[in-house]
This record gives sequence, structure tokens and C-alpha cells, in this order.
Amino acid sequence: MVSKAPVVAGTRPVMSTVSTSAPRNGLQRRAISFVALILAVVLWAAAAWLISDNILPSPFTVFGRMIELVVSGEVFVHFFSSIQKILAGFGLALLFGIPIGFAIGKSQFMAAYFAIPLFTFGNIPGLTYAVFGLVVFGIGAGGPITVSAMVALPFIALNVAEGVRSVDGGLLRMCRAYKRPFGTIVRHVYAPALAAFVFSGVRYGFAMAWKVEALTEVFGAGEGVGFMIKRAYQEFHVGDMLAWTMFFVIVMLLIEQGLNMLEKRIFAWRKDLA
Repeated sequence: MVSKAPVVAGTRPVMSTVSTSAPRNGLQRRAISFVALILAVVLWAAAAWLISDNILPSPFTVFGRMIELVVSGEVFVHFFSSIQKILAGFGLALLFGIPIGFAIGKSQFMAAYFAIPLFTFGNIPGLTYAVFGLVVFGIGAGGPITVSAMVALPFIALNVAEGVRSVDGGLLRMCRAYKRPFGTIVRHVYAPALAAFVFSGVRYGFAMAWKVEALTEVFGAGEGVGFMIKRAYQEFHVGDMLAWTMFFVIVMLLIEQGLNMLEKRIFAWRKDLA
């Protein structure tokens, strides 16, 4: 009698479960989010019907106004203006935040030196930033750009500093023992270790800077999303206020999804992040 090789019980089902669990979980999350969105719209419509359409416009009124803004092209003009300013400010935050964070991570003296300024910048209310931008720069792009940089810089610097501290000291000692140039050490040791920390700082810093930038536009700008929300408020157009707010939320969700996809693509080689 020829004996058959033993078959490991459950091997194929386990592989099937592993390969389909992620998509199923993703579909479940999307289904839950969709149901929550529909419920929120229904509650919004009910509240508008109970209160008054003049005080709280219905979702259909707001969505209709959103379509009109898209067709007219007005939404693209003002969002392009806002995104230009936030990208300029965020570029300044990266330009200064990465070197400052690197210095903080490498030196205790620099960590103590920048501790109070970074703590201050990270905890100042957004309204204060908005008023500061108006007082110093007046109405124009200078205020939103500077404010965006000041808000995002602490997140980037502190995350970079944490990444520098996470670098293996033994690896650095080995590089020094073999007399590797500093540029080579930065490129092949620090850069891979800092990538995830920089990306995390970019995500949180961008979210905070975008909101404060829009608030600054309310006080000191002649165009942009925040400026349009203020104008709708001054003209008592609640529907326009909600329409621009909805556009703001949609763009933020798209940016967040884009950053998630970019993060997964960049760090696909890291199983703990992919």
C-alpha cells in the first residue's frame, strides 16, 4: 500500500483568507462610510425642513449651488489661488523644517534652543495666526503663505528630529569607522530612516496649514476659498457658505486619499507601512 504524502490541513483555505481579507475589509469600510454619508444627508435634509430653508438650506439647494459654481468655473479659480498659497507656504516649511529637525535630532543644545519656539508655534490658535497675517502683511498672498509655513514647520521639524534619533547608532559608528563622507551617510542612512517621519509630518502639517490658511483668507485676502466664505457670509448667502465649505471638505478628502496612496506606493517595501 502506497502512503500518500500528508496534506497540511487548512493550508489552502488560509491562503484564500489572507488574499481576500484585505479587499473584504476595504469594501466593508467603504460600505459603512457610504451609509454614514447617506444618513448625514438625510438628517441634514430633515433639519432644513424643520427649521427653514433660509436659515439652513437643504442638501439639494446646496448641491445645486455647487453645480452652478463648477459650471461657471469660479470654484477652480479660487481653489487654484488657495492651493498656490498653501503649497508656497508648505514649501517654506519644508525648506526650514527639515534642517531644523535634523539639528534638533543631532544636538541636545539645538533641541533645547528650539524647544520653546516650536512649542509656541504649534500651540498658537489659528485665529491668532490669521489676525497676525492681516496686521503684518495686509490683504494679499503674503499673510496666508507665511501663516501656512509657521503652522506646518513645527510638525515637520519635530517629526524629522524623531527620525534622526531613531537611526541606529551602531550603523553610524560603522560609517565613521570606514570614513564614509557625510553626504553618503545622509543619503544612504539618514534619508531612508527619515522618509516615513517626514511623510508623517507632511500629512499632519498640511492638514493644519490648510485650515489656518483658509482662515487667514477670511481676514486678509482678495481671493481664495476663505475669501469666498467670508463674502457669502457678508451677503447672507448661507447656501453659498455651505457650498464652499463642502468643496473645501471634498478637496481635503481627495488630498488625504492621494497622500495615502502615495505613502503606500513609496513605502511598499516596508511591510509595517504598506
